[in-house]
Amino acid sequence: MKPWFVAVLTLALLAACGQNAAVSTRTVAGIGTVLTDSSGKTLYFADQEAGGKVVCTASCLAIWQPVIATSDPVSGNVPGKLATVKRPDNGKSQVTYDGKPLYTFQVDGGPGDAKGNAAKDTFGGVSFSWHAATTGGAAPDNGGGSGGTTY
Repeated sequence: MKPWFVAVLTLALLAACGQNAAVSTRTVAGIGTVLTDSSGKTLYFADQEAGGKVVCTASCLAIWQPVIATSDPVSGNVPGKLATVKRPDNGKSQVTYDGKPLYTFQVDGGPGDAKGNAAKDTFGGVSFSWHAATTGGAAPDNGGGSGGTTY
């Protein structure tokens, strides 16, 4: 059975059980196995949020959307640790992977896109370096990122 099929089947079963199936995986060319949200979009983290400290707030959220948990995050095939951290701006629980808060990228068109990998931008005086979250940690810099704040 193909790994992507297992991931889709696992998500369907977890959703049918009424659990929060927030994170799964898929293979993205040039990057490897990336974490995805329930709709298949690539998930990212920023170096500046090491240790679970959320600093992407306000205008940053127009480009980087936090993955919000409605219950404890569940995964059928992600090898790292899923948990949550309370956001300082609205008190919602944001999903983390190995302590790193996770986001989707507004510019990604859908499943399989990873345009935010190696992106660098600045919001509220904080310079961010973004990486696609992979099962091996950070994705390699494949030159696919935006490289600046012009999206």
